[in-house]
Amino acid sequence: REEQLFTGPLESSSAAYAVAKIAGMQMCAAYNAQYGTSYMSIIPATLYGPGDNMDPATSHVLGALLQKYQDAVTGGDAPVIWGTGEPRREFLFADDLADACATLIGLDTEAIDRLCGATGYIVNAGSGQDVSIKELAGLIGDVVGYDGPSSFDRSRPDGMKRRLLDSSRLSTLGWRPAVTLEDGIRRTHEWILKSREMATDGLR
Repeated sequence: REEQLFTGPLESSSAAYAVAKIAGMQMCAAYNAQYGTSYMSIIPATLYGPGDNMDPATSHVLGALLQKYQDAVTGGDAPVIWGTGEPRREFLFADDLADACATLIGLDTEAIDRLCGATGYIVNAGSGQDVSIKELAGLIGDVVGYDGPSSFDRSRPDGMKRRLLDSSRLSTLGWRPAVTLEDGIRRTHEWILKSREMATDGLR
């Protein structure tokens, strides 16, 4: 829940990333306090979708796995999944976050106060459902049509065991994610295929 922010230590493998985000949130809170603005900080679940970074070395887990499985379908190496596959993550399609932002932008200050109460102008945006990394890999394999072997590299860190947001505050405004995880993966995969096709056409 939003009010649980700042109540515990940061997860070590992503602490620097988290501090950068928190600094932005604190800046917004300071502007609100000093200048009477009503800037909001939206905390989204892990985002994905067309246009995302798909580099297996630098992207988030969904983009990395989608690229690995697509490469395997086209004759590349069998996918290697970082960690044990046991951690659970929540994902949100980028278009759904855009819709959440549009919903919140339309609120006036009084409505924001009623929504957020005394916990600051902070709102979670997520699907409310999580999957294990192993389950995610299986779903991606189904979407791209890969039925070969895969393995887990247990020398890689798992990170937090679970990341799941309580987005009930946002849902009181009538917002709900419109894109299921499977459909979102399918749309993102179609974008990858289209991007490769366009790149190939450009080389002809």
